[in-house]
Amino acid sequence: MTPGGNRGWLLRLVIAFGFAQAAVSMARPAVSYRALALGADDRAIGVIAGVYALLPLFAAVPLGRRTDRGRCAPLLPAGVVLISGGCALSGLTGSLWTMALWSGVMGLGHLCFVIGAQSLVARRSAPHEQDRNFGHFTIGASIGQLVGPIAAGALIGADMARTSALALLAAGAGGAVALTSLWRIEQPGPLASPAARGERVPVRGILRSRGVPGGILISMAVLSATDILTAYLPVVGEDRGIDPAVVGLLLSLRAAATIACRLVLTPLLRLLGRTALLTVTCLLAALLCAGVALPVPVWALAVILAVLGFCLGVGQPLSMTTVVRAAPAGARSTALALRLTGNRLGQVAAPATAGLVAGAAGVAAPFVMLGVLLLLSSGVALRTPSDPSGDRPSGREPAPDRPRCRTTR
Repeated sequence: MTPGGNRGWLLRLVIAFGFAQAAVSMARPAVSYRALALGADDRAIGVIAGVYALLPLFAAVPLGRRTDRGRCAPLLPAGVVLISGGCALSGLTGSLWTMALWSGVMGLGHLCFVIGAQSLVARRSAPHEQDRNFGHFTIGASIGQLVGPIAAGALIGADMARTSALALLAAGAGGAVALTSLWRIEQPGPLASPAARGERVPVRGILRSRGVPGGILISMAVLSATDILTAYLPVVGEDRGIDPAVVGLLLSLRAAATIACRLVLTPLLRLLGRTALLTVTCLLAALLCAGVALPVPVWALAVILAVLGFCLGVGQPLSMTTVVRAAPAGARSTALALRLTGNRLGQVAAPATAGLVAGAAGVAAPFVMLGVLLLLSSGVALRTPSDPSGDRPSGREPAPDRPRCRTTR
């Protein structure tokens, strides 16, 4: 089926992503609370959060190559199974080391799902639909990030070891529901791209494409901010005496603001343009991340997180579009995988660095570090071309030769 047709596949993909992301967003703070109950310190929390991204760091590019040469759909159920298994087994183990291992399995499953899903969106969307469809696709992630922390906060109570384990088992069961939306989301069909004929575009060539490095860095900074918020706000809450249920609501407020941002993304792009929108939101997010480090009352923290969530909602979908448009036609899944590799590199380095910073300077210090990273990304956004092709206005270029995933009508 050609790009720009029936979007029923996109709705089902958003639903599946919502359940898968909800499982991960429920499990991440639950893992932190369970690790604290098992005696972990700030550094150990950082290591466990970093292992979540370690396996994906090495698997992203091979999976992207595979997707460029074949179908998108097989990665989706495989990712759901790994996510659900990683969540459940994290709740059953009583060792910090094995908890870190299953956290890594969870991260690998999330990577599989996201590579397959992003590739499907890229192949099924006409160029003028890419910002909109990637924005709608990431609403699934935001819904999951909204529901997951609330569910974790509702389940985790005074007996932190038992209730966090229960939350992780519930996350595994909820994630498995995503399988019900993936039935026949893609049908096999011939692929005519250069990648399908065996002509591989070198990774170095992809990274040299104008717009790809900038998109990767912006995405890495935004995701690192989201990841540290999810993993370290429970630690900040413990330090400031904030109840876990309130922490869950604060994280969900941030996710709700991100959903609101993506619902109005198209009008914002028309009003400001891609370059200005990315630059301004990254700059504001930098200031707000640093604001989380201040000892403000809970209501002020809620306001900061709401505005921060709105700002962070811009970077992910626009960085996807930037990378897809800049990459060679036969290597778009690999380019998206390189973007995810950058994300996972940030998810390995940022929590580990945050753990060291928190151990040395206090639990709020990692948010100052994130502010610096987002400030750097705002400068990169200012220099990143709004249309990497350099010769066509955004949203009006003809559809390039791309492999097409045939889906059900």
